[in-house]
This record gives sequence, C-alpha cells and structure tokens, in this order.
Amino acid sequence: MFSKVIITEDMDDINKGVYTTLCELGVPEIEQVQYCDDAFLRIKKAVMDGVPYDLMITDLFFRADHRKQKYPSGEALTEALRKEFPDLKIVVYSIEDRLQKVRDMMVNHKVNAYVCKGRNGLRELTEAVRMVYEGNEYLSPQVNQALRSKTDLEINDYDIELIKQLGLGLSQVDISHYLEQNNIFPSSLSSVEKRVNKLKDIFRANTPAHLVAIAKDMGLI
Repeated sequence: MFSKVIITEDMDDINKGVYTTLCELGVPEIEQVQYCDDAFLRIKKAVMDGVPYDLMITDLFFRADHRKQKYPSGEALTEALRKEFPDLKIVVYSIEDRLQKVRDMMVNHKVNAYVCKGRNGLRELTEAVRMVYEGNEYLSPQVNQALRSKTDLEINDYDIELIKQLGLGLSQVDISHYLEQNNIFPSSLSSVEKRVNKLKDIFRANTPAHLVAIAKDMGLI
C-alpha cells in the first residue's frame, strides 16, 4: 500500500472521511491541507527532501476566501503537478460528474482515478486507491462511460441524428416525421422509440433529456 499520501480538501468532514479511509487501508503517513498552494509546496518540498508523496487525493473545487491562491482549483493544481512531478499518483474525489470533465481530467491531466462523492463515495475511493496502487486506473460507475469511444458505445450516425433531434426539443413522433421527410430510415415511430430506448440503455440514461445531456458531455453532439 502507499506509504505517504496527501489529501487536498477544504471541507473538514470530507477530509476526515478520506483520512479514516486511508487509515483503514494501512497508509502509515497521511497529511491534510485545505489549500491547493499548500499541497503544491508540500509535494515539492517532499521531493527535495528525498521523501516524496506516493499519492495525492484532491477535490476539484475549493471555496475562495481572503487568501489569494496561485492554484485556485484541483484542476489547476493537477496541471502544475503533472508538469513538474509526472510520476505522482493522483486521485480526484469530487462531486463533479460531467462526463466531459471526467474525460478531460483522465485524458489531458493524466489523473489515475476519478471518484464521485456521494453515498458510495468512500467505498469507491477505497477501491480506487487499491487499484491505483496496483498500477490500474479507476472510474466511479456513474462516470465510467467517459472514456468509451463512439465505437465502443455501438452507436452510428443514425443514432447521433436521433440524439440531435431530441436535443432540439422534438418529440419522438416529430422525429419520426423528420426522418421520413429527409429520407432517413428506419423512420417509423416504433423504430425511433426502440432505438431511443436502446440508446438510454447504452448511456445509462434515465430519460431522453438525460441521454442528450450525456451525449453533450461526451462531445458526441
């Protein structure tokens, strides 16, 4: 298990929960900070002293106060750390669950895990820390489609068109008429309904509006 971990989180109750989770995992040295600037300085000093941190767990959003910050967010902190300390393992623990943001943090900022705060957050964080320690990535179940490609999702241009029309506010009846008028097939109402339901299953969407929101977050429309 990791031997030295730093928690960057400005909410005391969440900080305590993460700290307890790491203790239960057997991490011997755990430090907590409430400002991203403090995290960066401690991580840099630890490297200079020859006792670097193995892992940082950070939120993305931090409340602004009287203290001016060079790194006002977990995203800014992560970007800076990745440039200077590329080997540091980073786990994001955030309430932010937009797929495009998750994708950005995983792909562009190279974080090792993204865990969503919530009812099962600490349990998922436990799994994430274990998986990252073993050299794997981790995504909370509700955002695990963030890294799936259009091919992986088994969707095609017809599906994209359906989602676009839903996004424009058309009902499924209207979409059926639109498809027929534009010689796009299948255009029957039953076909449209079946495919929309299939897409909801693929994207784990609760409603057509939720489906559109997920597709937008993923940059598909």
